Amino acid sequence: MNDRYITDRQELLTSLARQGAENRKEPALVVSPEAAVRPWPIKVKSHVNRNVYRVRAVVVGETGTVPSEIGAELDATNMAESFLATGTLSAGTYSIMFRAGERNVFYAAP
Repeated sequence: MNDRYITDRQELLTSLARQGAENRKEPALVVSPEAAVRPWPIKVKSHVNRNVYRVRAVVVGETGTVPSEIGAELDATNMAESFLATGTLSAGTYSIMFRAGERNVFYAAP
């Protein structure tokens, strides 16, 4: 390792010790070979507000069978609709959901 890298890390640690990690205003993303955005199928259960819906995960089975719902309902944002308008997606719609930061998001055109 070069001396500049070690000096930069020492300065960062000193800064964190003085101010605390909660005062840092920079985004952080950890990436590793095992880290990946894993999608899962969902079914829209109801409308909450604007483009936010209550959804529930489903398990897709054999061809011709109805997917079975699993787990608890949770809120997810439909990225296909405007953030400012009232959502029009009907209950019973299937989609694929991802976790983006602290939000669950999916894309389903009404």
